[in-house]
Amino acid sequence: MNTRRIFLKQSALAMAGFGAAPLWLRRALAASGNPGRPKVLVTIFLRGAADGLNLLPPYAEQAYYDARPTLAVPRPGRDDGALALDGHFGLHPALAPLHRLYKEKLLSAVVATGSPDPTRSHFDAQDYMESGTPGRKSTQDGWLNRALSPARGGSPVQAVSIGPRLPRSLRGAQPAVALNTVEEFRVKQAGAEMALESMYARSRDAELSGAGRETFEALKLLESLRRQSYTPANGASYPRGRFGASLEQIARLVKANVGLQAAFADLGGWDHHTNERAQLPGLLHQFGGALAAFAQDMGDRMEDIAVVAMSEFGRTVRENGNGGTDHGHANTMFLMGGPVAGGVIHGQWPGLERDQLYEGRDLAITTDFREVLISFACRHLGLDGTTGVFPGFTPSPGVWESKRS
Repeated sequence: MNTRRIFLKQSALAMAGFGAAPLWLRRALAASGNPGRPKVLVTIFLRGAADGLNLLPPYAEQAYYDARPTLAVPRPGRDDGALALDGHFGLHPALAPLHRLYKEKLLSAVVATGSPDPTRSHFDAQDYMESGTPGRKSTQDGWLNRALSPARGGSPVQAVSIGPRLPRSLRGAQPAVALNTVEEFRVKQAGAEMALESMYARSRDAELSGAGRETFEALKLLESLRRQSYTPANGASYPRGRFGASLEQIARLVKANVGLQAAFADLGGWDHHTNERAQLPGLLHQFGGALAAFAQDMGDRMEDIAVVAMSEFGRTVRENGNGGTDHGHANTMFLMGGPVAGGVIHGQWPGLERDQLYEGRDLAITTDFREVLISFACRHLGLDGTTGVFPGFTPSPGVWESKRS
């Protein structure tokens, strides 16, 4: 994509009265859409390396308690104890809203999963996971963008990120947009917008003309949606904060039938090197409360929606001397929705004894994160093949692709 095209796209958004947000990916859409209720994939990134061992505590293992004398979540039945799931794993008590979804077989988790790259750098690990090419920094686009197809598209908002900028995973050849909220969407300078739209239409550059036309189609679609008030259904109440607001915006877009295929939201603040015990519950209330509210709000439409939550890597098995944990390796991924084989914990558990740990300190990876995304997310979007989504990676048959019974 040439510099002139990027400049004009950015100028169009600024002159239309958006200021710094939302920021749109400067790409064009080149296909017609399909009517009806499409499958929707919602990807959530927990930035900062969430402590999967405390989100999904392995309370049946004494080694967990030996390694974390002050941070381990107590066993079920004790004060602030874990919420039992399968006799081995439980949920942190602050994730109580998700306990019901697990029992209803709308929620599951994959343990000991992550990237095979050994980096403990937040930046590199997030980049590798979002690009879908661990260890390779030259990849230009993201795995989620590669999972989209123009043949199944048609909407100028087929892929949306809630936030001020487009995430790494949605950058690429297929159209995607970033916006903070639908309510913030404004076109304050109608005259300027019309002038720019006319300029694009008269351009002799076919690519630029098409890109401009599709950009303004997205502008008009979201401006129309903005005029409609939104009230969550089924008594759902999203927790206050950016993450709850993000999932509410996604729910709004799904129910507006605007052709959304993929949505992205993130929640930061998980890098707890100190005082983890006090900080973790607040984040978990946001995370679990927002997921539960989203499921309640969507109602029977959850049968068409798949949600995947991941983090760049886990944290050390042993707590440190500052009441926290340091950068680790394997982690937990959460899955939610109708396509999920819910009510069960997936993956091979490697154990927490010292000789079972990665480099003698971390939970070992037994499932490459790309296996989960291919088996669950990519096939949910209806891909015929997966080599283009995760180049150089050959998946093995997985269990996460199956519908729940």
